[in-house]
Amino acid sequence: MRALNLIGIAGIFCGGLLCGAHPAAGQTKVPETANTRIELHAAGPDLRTTMKDIVATADGPMWIGYEVASVPGNHGDCCGDYGERANGQSNRVWHLERERGSGSESIITKDEVKLEGGKDLWILYRADKRKIERIRTISGGCRLDAGGLRLIWLEDVKSTGSVAFLSGFVQGRENSGSDDHRISEQALTAIALHADAAADKALEGFSAPGQPEGLRKRTSFWMGVARGAAGKAQLEKMARTDPSSKVREQVSFALYVSKEPGATEEIIRMAREDESAHVRGQALFWLAQKAGAKAENAISEAITNDPDTEVKKKAVFALSQMPKDEGVPKLIEVAERNKNLEVRKQAMFWLGQSEDPRALAFFERVLRN
Repeated sequence: MRALNLIGIAGIFCGGLLCGAHPAAGQTKVPETANTRIELHAAGPDLRTTMKDIVATADGPMWIGYEVASVPGNHGDCCGDYGERANGQSNRVWHLERERGSGSESIITKDEVKLEGGKDLWILYRADKRKIERIRTISGGCRLDAGGLRLIWLEDVKSTGSVAFLSGFVQGRENSGSDDHRISEQALTAIALHADAAADKALEGFSAPGQPEGLRKRTSFWMGVARGAAGKAQLEKMARTDPSSKVREQVSFALYVSKEPGATEEIIRMAREDESAHVRGQALFWLAQKAGAKAENAISEAITNDPDTEVKKKAVFALSQMPKDEGVPKLIEVAERNKNLEVRKQAMFWLGQSEDPRALAFFERVLRN
């Protein structure tokens, strides 16, 4: 292990922060840092062994990190925790010792997941008392502030080795204590963001029927968000074969967030064919968010043909979630013509909630007759 000469690499030192460190071609990329004691260390042929040896030295808190290629995306809201200089420019400092801004620990919604740009992923591990206690994923390019702690930066880490090492934190921790469960979640997120087929293989294993239900559900989300065509293919398999209706319900959402061609068609199939009325209803809900002719036809078909009245009512609700120019006319049609009294009542309820002039005109007609 050798101490990193910050000034020598940067060639410039400003305000106590390392600035403008750009390695020559073929050299290891080293993060710019502030308030950090950074050291370079060879990853070696076996990442597990290297990490074990380093963590064994962690009598007090320290950080270990490395870079791998990532799937396109904005991972962990990089540099979201920063100040501004007097000239208005962002310091772009990521404070590792602050919980705020940790993308791997936050709850991520569809609207927050952006899959464009970005080629580098930094995986950072906080170790203390000879144990890894936290994993963070950050888009490469931030300046790192470890709060005065050591940061050991590993050179030449292979993505396959990284996925294998992280997998050890995912499996077997689903029903453990809260800290183990959290680190399992963080490791799963990190794996999903690797631009390597090894990540697809690992996620496929985590989504197998023998794995805990909660793990299968969380894995399905990342397959929809980050794993492209391979993720969609595995989601389609889960939609047809997973024994848990709760997992298949989550799969319908994962297909909704997927941007792969054909994902909507699989949601439609679930809305028509899944053995669980609840899953069919949830699939209809996500179809409504998609809108479009295919979704509208599938929802209308469920209102007409599904044998379960509760599913029919959920399909009516799905119409209410569609853009008004598409949903309101369909709701009026259902309220006027459907033979099921409960379904007509549901349509009228959602028409009343729409505050749409066409709904008001419909109620006026009904009251006059």
